[in-house]
Amino acid sequence: MSKIISIHSFRGGTGKSNITASMAALLASAGRRVGVIDTDIQSPGIHVLLGLKETEVKHSLNEYLWGKCAIEEAAHDVTDSVVHAVDGKVEGQPLDISKGRIFLIPSSMKAGEIARVLREGCDVDVLRDGIRNLVDVLKLDVLLIDTHPGLNEETLLSIATSDGLIVVMRPDQQDFQGTRVAVEVARKLGIEKMVIVVNKTSNIFDPAAVKEEVANIYKTEVAAVLPHADEVMNLGSASVFAMRYPNHPITAAIKHTADMLLA
Repeated sequence: MSKIISIHSFRGGTGKSNITASMAALLASAGRRVGVIDTDIQSPGIHVLLGLKETEVKHSLNEYLWGKCAIEEAAHDVTDSVVHAVDGKVEGQPLDISKGRIFLIPSSMKAGEIARVLREGCDVDVLRDGIRNLVDVLKLDVLLIDTHPGLNEETLLSIATSDGLIVVMRPDQQDFQGTRVAVEVARKLGIEKMVIVVNKTSNIFDPAAVKEEVANIYKTEVAAVLPHADEVMNLGSASVFAMRYPNHPITAAIKHTADMLLA
């Protein structure tokens, strides 16, 4: 049975898209057909991580929302692009994502189309129908929704349509307050399964203590506490972290998180 999972954060800069891209690669390496839809229409970026060049984008989510194409026409098979972006520079046993497939539905990077969204918004009913049709037409096992930070209409719809939700936060006071709002809203929307991932945690903190504190504050399961890692910073979004560092503890933690949501 197909699963729809939203990856959300209340504020930007949490590493949400990096986690989404790595999760897609790990799921594909397990033989799954994975869709990734970038609903961060106002500031899209996950296409960079997945190796899709702007010149290669035939249709975008924006065009579907404005009735210019079918949702499946905006889907790009980026499986080979994800592999090529690593360029053979792998520390550990490489992930074989050819066992499955990764399809990306990007949002447009064109300034005019971003401005139109900011000015006019989009029809959330069309977005909901597109999400459902995408799963059926592409025969997806998992659809990952990379949401816009904060809570706008599109984000609320994405979360409400999902079977599971990953809330990504940093151990930062602003994130603590914002995440409380996101968790409360998700509960009101009746999300079946929700977990928290604490990312970019300083090495001065005890991960077990951070996990316990966050779980107690939000009364929500904490799937992983990820450290601030130089490998992530040095990669600079040039490729998918799990592809470059398949044996890294962060990769293992992201896989564990995916397993929890799909169980």
